Amino acid sequence: MSKRTSEAARARIAAQREVLRKQEQRKRMTMIITVAVVAVVAVAIGWWSMRQGAAEKVAGGLAPITVQEDGSVVMAKAGVTSPVVDIYEDYQCPACKQLEETSGSTLKNLAAEGKAKVVYHMITIFQQDPTKSNSLRAASAARCVTDGAQWMTYHDLLYKRQPDETTSGFGIDDLVKWGKEAGVTAPGFESCVRDQRNSAAHQQNSAQLISSLKLEGTPTVMLDGKPMDTNTAFAPSALRDAVLSAAKS
Repeated sequence: MSKRTSEAARARIAAQREVLRKQEQRKRMTMIITVAVVAVVAVAIGWWSMRQGAAEKVAGGLAPITVQEDGSVVMAKAGVTSPVVDIYEDYQCPACKQLEETSGSTLKNLAAEGKAKVVYHMITIFQQDPTKSNSLRAASAARCVTDGAQWMTYHDLLYKRQPDETTSGFGIDDLVKWGKEAGVTAPGFESCVRDQRNSAAHQQNSAQLISSLKLEGTPTVMLDGKPMDTNTAFAPSALRDAVLSAAKS
């Protein structure tokens, strides 16, 4: 091989190596950019999810709360009749507890702002023990509370103390003790709870609601009589937007 041929070969090899080097450099750069973009997107999605899922803080005092004869409870400022948010829930239902923890404060705020009339309907959706009996005892006890503000405190406390679905809970002694903890002053509250005085009325009303509304599970949230999508009900920001939009229509 001549000297000129040898130099040409070395030049080709060097050129090929430079091409490969630049290709590898471009691959690394593309990988870095891709990872960076994925990271940014992930952060953005995470931020959006947190904003959607972040529970509001109760801003101030609650709107007036009234316990109805049928066991339902209305939370609304005077004169506010719409939009109406109906919540069908079961004290033993884990998803209902999650709804309360996530969106309960949003509902309280909307009512306090005069932006909605919120109506709570306690039902028993479970058909097997121990969950059915747990639910009946809790719902019957809550009906023994006649003051609206005290009912709400007791309502929230029952969710905080919700038993596991596989165990017997909401015992009578506990329900009485928690009533005192919630500041319940209704005359005869303890005897009402111990006698489960409202159990039959609750079961009758519960069966009627489940049948007439064709409720398939809890929680069921309705906005002006129409079922609300779960993704909306469990996202405070989306829930607020839906209610405010209904108020404008």
